Amino acid sequence: QVQLVESGGGLVQPGGSLRLSCAASGNIFRIYAMGWYRQAPGKQRELVATITSGDITNYADSVKGRFTISRDNAKNTALQMNSLKPEDTAVYYCNAKLLVPGKIEDYWGQGTQVTVSS
Repeated sequence: QVQLVESGGGLVQPGGSLRLSCAASGNIFRIYAMGWYRQAPGKQRELVATITSGDITNYADSVKGRFTISRDNAKNTALQMNSLKPEDTAVYYCNAKLLVPGKIEDYWGQGTQVTVSS
C-alpha cells in the first residue's frame, strides 16, 4: 500500500500561481506513475497531469502550457500551476499507480482545495 499527502492548495487571484506537492510513503518502489486529478463541484473527477517513472508526462488540454508536473524521486511529485483561471477551481487529488502482480492499483490523497477568484 501507499499513502499520499498533498499540500500547497489555497486561494489565488486569476493569473496567479500555486504549487502543489505530494509525498508518498509505504510501498513506493512499486509506483510506476504519479499524477494529479481534480474535481469541481457538480463535475466528475478529471485528469490534470501525469508523470511516469521514466519522466513521460501527459497533460489535459485545458492546462497545457500553464501547468507543469515534476517528480524528484520515487516518492515526491509536484504540480506548478501558472496563469490560473477561475475554471481551475477544484479539489486537487494526488494519485499513484502501483504495479502489482496481475493488476494496477490506484491510490489517492485526501485532496487539497484550489480556489481561483478575485
